[in-house]
Amino acid sequence: MDGKQAELAVVVGATGDFGQAIVGRLLQAGLGVVAVARSAGSLDALCSEFAGVGAGVRACVADIGDDSAIAALTASVDRPVRAVVHGPGVAVAGGILNAPTAALVDAVNIKVGGLLRLVRAVDERLVAGSRLIAIGGHYGFEPTAYAASAGIANAALVNAVRQLSLAYGERGITAHLIAPGPADTARLHRVAADRAAMRGVTVDTVLDDMRAESSIRAFTTPAQVAWAVSTLLAPEADAMTGATLMLDSGRRRGLP
Repeated sequence: MDGKQAELAVVVGATGDFGQAIVGRLLQAGLGVVAVARSAGSLDALCSEFAGVGAGVRACVADIGDDSAIAALTASVDRPVRAVVHGPGVAVAGGILNAPTAALVDAVNIKVGGLLRLVRAVDERLVAGSRLIAIGGHYGFEPTAYAASAGIANAALVNAVRQLSLAYGERGITAHLIAPGPADTARLHRVAADRAAMRGVTVDTVLDDMRAESSIRAFTTPAQVAWAVSTLLAPEADAMTGATLMLDSGRRRGLP
């Protein structure tokens, strides 16, 4: 890198299926990555997987659901931050009539509170052209009978991203939301197994039903989400600030 240290990307939820794919794409883009998760063991495994790749990965053990994460994140960044990617998952927790209220509050705290903690922690390292990227989900636009906490938290995230786009716009910093549909991950297969047990059908039946909700009969993949993150690094993506990039494989049918 001509003796210069690479700019950083900070990825929350780095050890999940989405996070691992995103880390790989950001390394390919020439950024150093600060990988954030609660488990030191999973972070060690991630760092080992990407050892020697690109500008490298450093681990930051932090619980983004708690204000203590701010100090840990601040201490982990020592040069300009080109991008932050906030992608922690939340519990499905059931429908609106039976989901515990604590689960709903926790989901909003992780999705929205976590994003704000992340941004505040790196604020002094952001530069013109930096990207604030949140991974939400199409349940914030299309409510479902079994994922009230995810729907409410992701809907709140839409507004938070728009507010960040206004607050940071004068500094040339943009904010973006990526909203995948159900993704082909280990978590989705666990959800499908739970739904299959409740319905008394096979897991494959549930997965087929979920695929049928998509106009292309497909799940979103972690690689597609990582592609979207890397695409937002382009200068042309400035015009997308405050907007949602839908990666739902054609599940959303209504108008905005």
